[in-house]
Amino acid sequence: MLDVGTPLVTVEGEEPELPAIEGLIDADPALKGIVITHGHQDHWGLVDQTLPSVPLFMGEATHRILKEAAFWVSGLTRIPAGLLRHREPFELGDFRITPFLNDHSAFDAYSLLVEADGRRLFYTGDIRGHGRKAGIFEQLLRTPPEDVDVLLTEGTNIRPDEEVEGAESTASETDVELACVDLFKSTSGMVLAMYSAQNIDRLVTLFRAAKRTGRTFVTTLYGASIAEATGNKNIPKADWPQVRVFIPGWQQAKVKKAGAFERVDRVKPDRIYEEELAKDPSQWVVSFGMPLAKRLDASGCLTGARAVWSMWPGYLKEDKQKKLLNFLEERSIPLTIEHTSGHASIPDLQRLAAALDPDRVVPIHSFGSGRFDVLFDGVEQHPDGEWWEV
Repeated sequence: MLDVGTPLVTVEGEEPELPAIEGLIDADPALKGIVITHGHQDHWGLVDQTLPSVPLFMGEATHRILKEAAFWVSGLTRIPAGLLRHREPFELGDFRITPFLNDHSAFDAYSLLVEADGRRLFYTGDIRGHGRKAGIFEQLLRTPPEDVDVLLTEGTNIRPDEEVEGAESTASETDVELACVDLFKSTSGMVLAMYSAQNIDRLVTLFRAAKRTGRTFVTTLYGASIAEATGNKNIPKADWPQVRVFIPGWQQAKVKKAGAFERVDRVKPDRIYEEELAKDPSQWVVSFGMPLAKRLDASGCLTGARAVWSMWPGYLKEDKQKKLLNFLEERSIPLTIEHTSGHASIPDLQRLAAALDPDRVVPIHSFGSGRFDVLFDGVEQHPDGEWWEV
């Protein structure tokens, strides 16, 4: 089984259920294992409902990040039976699986080549070609697997409407960085940065923009722990010269309840409080959320502040963001959106399909699968719940 995630669209009041696949709930030797391509919940979120005896496979960094996230918000502590490594095939029952590390807004994301009975299926997972690992996407285009029978491809940026912003041409992470540099330069006070702590590319983008404008980047204890869990020495860490750590109340409460005081001790030399932030707000780019709002406001940090939203803009329309938007409006703090998609543009998906040259293209992970026929050759549509042969 390739990924077992929480659906992107759910019915209010109904708990997402596992698909009707034998072996997920009741033991069945036909199910050889579950392979998780990356750490977004729509790809792993239902794993805890499956039998613990079903072997689980994922990237090593994905495992560390999900285990760390489980302490703070939601994650996965289950120990994998095997780890995915770039272009290193492994056997799983009658299947041969080759992971391909790829560019996505989740760290350590993979595409998968699955071979059995002389047939070859390439599953993109979630993929893009404009992030900080764009080079590895280009490597896939230069040296793709050969003789692919089916391309099972995501199409997040293929929507029912033909004209969708970002679908044809997508800003790169470097473009976002440059826009943030201009924004930070033009801000007289503190920059309030709103992004996902697990979007490591965006962490790097915001840190680099802060450094280029002479500011110090302030992360939270949660953000610092996720960055550490990547195991990558090039990711900004708490002990870097231009990084400091602010601990919101909810994170203090988590540590206290778990008795995990060593987590705070590790960042003690790098910890910062609102009193220091208030001395010169123009020095800082602060990882912001409503749990920090009251303390920063009370300490006088927000004069001349500006907010940057660096996530999908659609989230701002949700009811849970009304409190944030009201807070910013009441204090006359301008809000700017600087973001790029975690998913491939249409041209990059077409480049990928051309490089792989599959016999058939099967769309998934898209609200616009009906448009695939005009964008790709050899499209074959399969609705949810249908069994079909590769």
